[in-house]
Formats: sequence, C-alpha cells, structure tokens
Amino acid sequence: MKISAVKTYLVEGIKYNWTLVKVETDAGFHGWGEATNWPGSPLIEAACQHVGQFVTGMDARRIDYIWTKIYRDMHWLGQAGPLLSAISAIDIALWDIKGKALNAPVYELLGGMYRRRIQLYANYWFIDGDHSPESYAQQAKETVAAGFTALKFDPFAHVHYGYGDDLSDTNALSAGQKRLALELVEAVAEAVGPDLPIAIETHAFLNGPTAVEMAHRLSELNFNCMWYEEPALPEYPDAIADIRSRISLPVCVGERLHSRAMAKRVLDARAADILMPDITRCGGISEMRKIANMAEAYNVPIAPHNPNGPISTIASAHTMATIPNFYRQEFMFKDVAWRDDCLSRELPIEQGFFVLPDRPGLGFDIDEAILTKHPGLRTPPKDRSFYV
Repeated sequence: MKISAVKTYLVEGIKYNWTLVKVETDAGFHGWGEATNWPGSPLIEAACQHVGQFVTGMDARRIDYIWTKIYRDMHWLGQAGPLLSAISAIDIALWDIKGKALNAPVYELLGGMYRRRIQLYANYWFIDGDHSPESYAQQAKETVAAGFTALKFDPFAHVHYGYGDDLSDTNALSAGQKRLALELVEAVAEAVGPDLPIAIETHAFLNGPTAVEMAHRLSELNFNCMWYEEPALPEYPDAIADIRSRISLPVCVGERLHSRAMAKRVLDARAADILMPDITRCGGISEMRKIANMAEAYNVPIAPHNPNGPISTIASAHTMATIPNFYRQEFMFKDVAWRDDCLSRELPIEQGFFVLPDRPGLGFDIDEAILTKHPGLRTPPKDRSFYV
C-alpha cells in the first residue's frame, strides 16, 4: 500500500491557522493528520508539502520506519520546528490509514483502551467581553455549566507580553500589572469555587524572579491550582527545576517539547510535575505515546496541549486512551462556528469528556470543500504581537 499523494490545507482557526494534511494511497485508503503550530504556519504548511513529496511512494504501513527515515534524513534542520510538525501530521495520517485498512480504531492498534472517556479541561473560554475580572468570572461560570471540570487561562496575556516598546523590557511586571493578574485569578476562582482546578499559563513570558514572586502570590489565593505552566522556556530545564523547587504550585511544561529527546531533558532535571506534549508538534501519535511511556518511568502524568484543530483533538484522545498516566486533555471551548461542519460527524463532547468512537482509524473524515471556504492567513497580521 503505497503513499500516492499528500495534500495540505491551511485553514482559518479561532486562535490561529490549522494546518491539516491528507495522505492518500494507491489502495484507496486515505488518512488525515494535523501539523498546526503558530506563529509562522505557512512555514509549517511548506514543510508538510516537502515532507509529503519525500514520503510519496513509501509503504504507508511502515509507520515507525517512515517516522525514523524522515527524522534522520532531515535532522540537519534541527530537532524541532516545522520538520517535527510535518512528521507529526504524516504520522497521524498513517495511523488513520492503518486503522481503516485493518477495520479497527487507532486506539486498538496502540494496545487497547484504559478508558473510553477522555477528561478535558477548557481553554479559550474567555475570549468574549472586555477581559475584565467580571467578564472572566461570568464566562468561567458558563464554561463550568457546560460540564467542564477544569479551566486554563493566562492572567498575564492581556496585561503584558514581556516586550517594551523600546525592547528594553526584562519580562518584569509593574505593580498594577501584577495586581490585575491576581484580580483575574481571584475573580475566576470565586466564580467557580475553591475545588475546581484552574491552570495558570505564563507562556514563559516572565523572568525568573517575577515567575517565582507571582507563584507565591497566587498560592495565597483561595483556589485549586491545577498547575503553573511554563515558568521558563523549555530549553532551560535546570532553570525550570530551580523555580519548581522554590514554589508550592505544581509545574507543567511541554507544549514546546519536540520529540522524546527534548522531553527527556526536562524529566531528567525533575523540572515538571506534569508533562504536556502537543501531538501536532512532538512527532504525532507515535512520538506522543513514546513520550508518555517515558514519563511513566518518572511517575509523571501526561496532559496533552491542544489549542489546535479537530484532528489534533481526535488523535490526542486516541493516544490518551491507551496510556496509564493520562491526566487531562486541553480543549478549545470556543472555536470556529463551522468546526463540526468540516467533520463527517460532530466531535463527541459530553459533559467535559471526549467519548471515543468505535469506528475504524481516527473515526472521522474531513469535508475538503468546507476547508477551502475558510483559508488561513498566509501573511503576518498587522498586530505582530504574539496572541496567546
């Protein structure tokens, strides 16, 4: 069963472009993958197209061989970035193809289920309103009423991006910016109650002393902190471990870890209480599962990062069904209105859980006509700040 063609779609998403990939075979089976990343999604799409040409003609059944062949032959491009996103998309699509060819869900091919219901936590629930504490509180209540039992947001995102106009900023915060961030967290916590877990995102925009200070001040609030995310960039695992040793909040790292090699350095440094690889960046289903298996040896749970398109959500759920150390999976609570329209059936979200289907492969197909109606942005936006 040879790969006959690889097609790419850069599609408008609610947060940023989706990069979806369709792999076709000469046996009539096709599979869908996703390589979504941002900023620079046109680079991701170009990488998918180039890697797609590279794998055309290969046997689609040799998933691990193809993964390793791409990685080793193109390793001079680095261990991360567009190459790993392209590998991720191809890998996900090949698992979809194999499941369809064998008439089995992907989770069965991975060893079978620990669970059919994948518990989600909500992100991007806060995008309406004026980003005031009152607006955040109201939207948090609405999200919990929809059945979600954990939330995530970045209280610094609408306060400060770590860059001064003269580029002299040191990723510190003013007294007013610190106060507003704490007010946002306090308002959300009061709205949902002290027991509901809330993850605090920082996007590694704070310097070390500020990250430690804000963790201490957050810990004084009456809320259940699910984790404190990326208090430093992942290329500095020793710095993350140092921060972790000086704060009481659990630390989560992983959305920028591309491959098991990068994840191992974080695990070896004991820098994370929870690991959150992204299936569209870390190497797809194959590598996500290897990272999860490795994390199990360190007694570290997995909570997939997933502010992406629907294939990422589906592929992550299949993978998380098959590991013992799963914690929760990220889900975009507010998304494009036509997300489910592009799928062969609605995403099975029930009271904050993704319920796995028993259909072959990933269990969903994509309507390409819908994708072409919603092309993604191919040039940088006028506002060049990193929105998070």
